[in-house]
Amino acid sequence: MSNYGVIDLGSNTIRLVVYETRDDRRKACGCKEFKSLINDKVMAGLSAYVENGAFSQAGIDRAVNVLKGHAKRARYFDCKKLEVFATAVLRNASNSAQAVEEIAGRTGLPIVLLSARDEAHLGFVGATCDRPAGDGTLVDIGGGSTELTRIEGGRDFDNASMGQGSLSSFARHVRGVLPDRAEMERIAEELRDRLDALPRRDAYRCDTLYGIGGSVRAAAKMLEQVTGAEARPKTMTKRAIHEILEWCRNDPNAFAHTALKASAERVHTLVPGCVILCTLFEELDAKKLEVCKHGVREGYLIDRMLG
Repeated sequence: MSNYGVIDLGSNTIRLVVYETRDDRRKACGCKEFKSLINDKVMAGLSAYVENGAFSQAGIDRAVNVLKGHAKRARYFDCKKLEVFATAVLRNASNSAQAVEEIAGRTGLPIVLLSARDEAHLGFVGATCDRPAGDGTLVDIGGGSTELTRIEGGRDFDNASMGQGSLSSFARHVRGVLPDRAEMERIAEELRDRLDALPRRDAYRCDTLYGIGGSVRAAAKMLEQVTGAEARPKTMTKRAIHEILEWCRNDPNAFAHTALKASAERVHTLVPGCVILCTLFEELDAKKLEVCKHGVREGYLIDRMLG
């Protein structure tokens, strides 16, 4: 058995996961071949450090401090490999190359900057490592971007990324902690514009969405609290997400108290994420969303580290 460390440097969180693999010489790797030993996240909120399109020095300092802490923890697990990948917050910055170079230099950790297409593909690899996915669209709502991937015949096509996520939507459109009705509509409006700008928008129309990422998990946690279910739901509908948003509009104080129980660290991004999700349901004519257990990090482990 060997241990592998993956650090996901995202727009909202910086997360370290150390995986124990059964046999890293196997040519094919599914979820039964690895398990996580530690899953440690820091809510770094790096999207807030983008100023006039550039990633600020304060953001670089924040990323460096968190990465050093993660690297220190990873050393206790004697990892065969420890790798860091970065997504939208650095990919879309005007000073992307300089920021990545400084972070890598100060931490001693090489940073793999994933392209939008790579991120979407790795999300597909991770989402399908424990389950076959039927035809549909894979949705990954992150802090700074939303990835869409068309799934057909067990393969991924038309990987696309839109520069709008739950945290960036909060930063651009919300004045307080919870968005009001008008602010929710502005978030939805921006997403509709971004969907219209996609080269093949109709390719993503489907009955079934497959969801990965923190915003999808937060919505499922909130739904668990709302319904009083004993376990987090594995399937969500447009009606369920719409009811969450209506509750926020009609009784924001009661909503906030429940949101703190469901996902305290995502109180400010929960509703923007649900607005994005509800808009995708409507615009893509989807009937249901299947919540996937694994995502980009597991895809990176399987595709990039284990080959």
